[in-house]
Amino acid sequence: MNVSVLLTALKSICVYRDVCRLPVFREIENFLGALAGEDWDRAVESYSELYYLLCSEGCRSVGEWLDRRLRYSEAPYPHLAENDDSDQALESAARRDVEIFSALAGLSGEQLLSLLGDLMPPEHRRALSDLPVWKGDVPFDFESLTASYRECGTGLFAQYRAFIWERGNLLPIRDPDVPKEGDLIGYDRQRAAVVDNTRALLRGFPVNNVLLYGDSGTGKSATVKSLLSVPDFQELRIVELQKENLKDMSQLIRLLRPHRQKFILFIDDLSFDKDDQTYSLLKTILEGGLEKHPSNMAIYATSNRRQLMRQTFSDRQGDEVDASETVQEKTALSDRFGLRVSFLSLNKEEFLELVDALAAREGISLPREELHKMAVQWELRHPGRTPRAARQFLASLV
Repeated sequence: MNVSVLLTALKSICVYRDVCRLPVFREIENFLGALAGEDWDRAVESYSELYYLLCSEGCRSVGEWLDRRLRYSEAPYPHLAENDDSDQALESAARRDVEIFSALAGLSGEQLLSLLGDLMPPEHRRALSDLPVWKGDVPFDFESLTASYRECGTGLFAQYRAFIWERGNLLPIRDPDVPKEGDLIGYDRQRAAVVDNTRALLRGFPVNNVLLYGDSGTGKSATVKSLLSVPDFQELRIVELQKENLKDMSQLIRLLRPHRQKFILFIDDLSFDKDDQTYSLLKTILEGGLEKHPSNMAIYATSNRRQLMRQTFSDRQGDEVDASETVQEKTALSDRFGLRVSFLSLNKEEFLELVDALAAREGISLPREELHKMAVQWELRHPGRTPRAARQFLASLV
């Protein structure tokens, strides 16, 4: 292998420049440069640093690392293939880049150490004998990468399904809290309405923004998060944002607009104080301004209040001439959500049925009458006939 030729080829990568800017790739160039310059001392240190970086990213070889980075690349060609577009010149350049990456991936750590050993004085070669190596494998090719872009998309949205929007940055959640549909008991009608609205979004139909409101502990947030576990919702992505980040919501919408995936912008536990300025921002986004609302996203919010803006008696009885208009203004935000789904506390019979179902799932074998008596006593001390209260009661029995 001619190290100088490979190094020059790597420097000529022109489509996947985003991969070339990553620390692992920079260290590969550093190592090959040290070999080409016969600087064996720097090459030893660079090889060790390269192995460390690969392990830090959970990769067992350069080929595995390249496969992961190429599949989730934000380069021009992946976006072209994602949108089923065509550009012969761009495709040819991308194919050439992948062939160069394949040549690099095919080199094993053992081969590279052999080249390094040829440069070193004999008395120093023993230091290489215990260095870790990796296999030379090429788990990708141009055709498989192209198929992946077309089927799964590109970038972060191909790699992750849940995100947090924070201070103008989109942060992926590697292990999101996603309840499975079978984990949620009760409120079947409410959840079905949310699922049906989301399915319409995924099919490209016009849909409503959704407000899930009602008592605390009834499973409003869990209903939204569980959408990621619905079997045929693979194209769905959820982006959670806190109320204080609503001021950047327009920026987020523009960021998500071009992508093929469908997005739920999830605002949990939403309510507004009297002088909260973000109220008007959200109302404008829900209602729509001059900029067309994207068809690949909807806003889902949860709240313990049906009317999201808090009101006082002074709002209704003050000395303002058009007091009724002020009240209407404060109740208008909820009306901007086309689908409003109520999650109210269960009655006694429903609560005990829920306790029975959860007890059976947890393998609790107390007599039914005794279990019900204890559940009622618990509910009197911990007000709220909700799924959360039922789970807490059963946890107290363990």
